[in-house]
Amino acid sequence: MNLPRFVLVEQVFPDRAIPNIKERVHAELSRSGFASRIPPGGRVAIGVGSRGISNIATIVKAIIEFWKNAGARPFIFPAMGSHGAATAEGQADVLAHYGIHEATIGAPVISSLDVVSLGKTSEGIDTFMDRSAYESDGILLVPRVKWHTDFSGSIESGLFKMLAIGVGKFAGARQYHTFGYRLGLEQVIRSAGSKVLSSGKILGGLAIQEGAHHETAGLVAISSSEGGEFMLAKEESLLNEVKSWKATLPAPEIDILIVDEIGKDISGAGMDTKVINRGINGDYNPFSDIPKVHRVYARGLSELTYHSAIGIGLADIIHDRLLDGVNWRPTYLNSLTACTPAGVRTPIHFASDREVLEHIAPTVGKTDFAEVTYCRIRNTLSLVHVSVSENLLPSLYPSAEPISAPFEAPFTRQSDFGDFEAAAKSVSVYSETARS
Repeated sequence: MNLPRFVLVEQVFPDRAIPNIKERVHAELSRSGFASRIPPGGRVAIGVGSRGISNIATIVKAIIEFWKNAGARPFIFPAMGSHGAATAEGQADVLAHYGIHEATIGAPVISSLDVVSLGKTSEGIDTFMDRSAYESDGILLVPRVKWHTDFSGSIESGLFKMLAIGVGKFAGARQYHTFGYRLGLEQVIRSAGSKVLSSGKILGGLAIQEGAHHETAGLVAISSSEGGEFMLAKEESLLNEVKSWKATLPAPEIDILIVDEIGKDISGAGMDTKVINRGINGDYNPFSDIPKVHRVYARGLSELTYHSAIGIGLADIIHDRLLDGVNWRPTYLNSLTACTPAGVRTPIHFASDREVLEHIAPTVGKTDFAEVTYCRIRNTLSLVHVSVSENLLPSLYPSAEPISAPFEAPFTRQSDFGDFEAAAKSVSVYSETARS
């Protein structure tokens, strides 16, 4: 196979990191007036989700400290639908892997799938609430505001999605996705979220925004005392801001995108559909405002996906290693709950990176394989440092800067990729020696 040389590339994006997260959390919660709505010694339920959010343990610990200082008794509950294999133990374990457990956070984690019915929306959607949260004196949610991988709208992932699907646990997730198939997820999230809000149990949320570096760029308290319409408008504004910060792949068109890991902790769809330019049902390049990708090669599963291979069906080809690591029970459970069976179809697979590339390269319409372009990323959250084939350099966006000399892609004896960074460094060292 005539594989082009590779180059390490760094994408330059503004760093919007908040310098002192603890101070910002306390300031936002103090500004919100949340504490005045809880009686002395009252129990406050803190809802935390399953995504791999930067600094989530630091944020949650600061929230717990705030409530303790206010004289309340906070506890944490997993606000997630079918994640953690839809078991109480699994969902507590998801949080523990993010460093969120009593020993480090200073508050108990109460994980249960038991729910309370809150009645139906005008569309006939049954709504639910985690029973432990319902029995508290007030609920504060900790959502990340972000674009959604299954649809586009004025609100997508954030406070109202967590109000519906997270607070409603597995029972709610099944109900909402079923109705979402017919009505659209945004309508269901708005409707079910508003119904949950009307229970009077929700204090509001501390919305998290992340920048292109996956850094904590925003922490904004949104209070339910302002009313549902205000909360929706605020979430819409935060989402628009986050979308304007979004990182993309480094060139407008890529033949083969190599993704080292996929996982539920990385994206609800395993890979961010609005990075790889795939619809949740596998349709190719549905988004005109992001780079076009002709083929997606997924190499493995992330450590924190719990062997759920949700999103495997978005790839055109995979490594046998990924397939061998799949636990089909949580994979099917996640897929069927979300009404997206296409997302877990098994792609073509081979035993090594070299075999995969030899078989997929001829499918992009180029007779000279040396002209096939490649981009390799760790996952769809990690887009600052990437590797690209040398023939892609002329097409790179101005924000993408080469940071190494071209190097031959290293392979192990098993015909898998070797260490790209080491290969780039050895070429640079050789070049420096030759010049001297």
